[in-house]
Amino acid sequence: MKRLLRTLAPLALFGLPGCLYAHYKGPLDTNLDQTKLGNKVGTSSAQGVLWMVVWGDAGTQAAAMNGGITTLNHADYEIFEILYGLYFKQTTIVYGD
Repeated sequence: MKRLLRTLAPLALFGLPGCLYAHYKGPLDTNLDQTKLGNKVGTSSAQGVLWMVVWGDAGTQAAAMNGGITTLNHADYEIFEILYGLYFKQTTIVYGD
């Protein structure tokens, strides 16, 4: 019985949703019913590996600068992960004028 548990435990751990691969998106705003996107889109991102090294700027200010936006109307986020964040990429998407 112990041998069976030792064999199945890692399989159960990696069988959980989002353990091997996750890619999800969502809004950063709370008033979605009043959102007007605007004419411009800007993105910024940060990446990391081995849970220790992270580089990039995923802030809304960096995304607005990259898109030439001076008035923010809406913001979204997107996260991509492999193996609990062994590699990850977080992207901020802003919309405005």
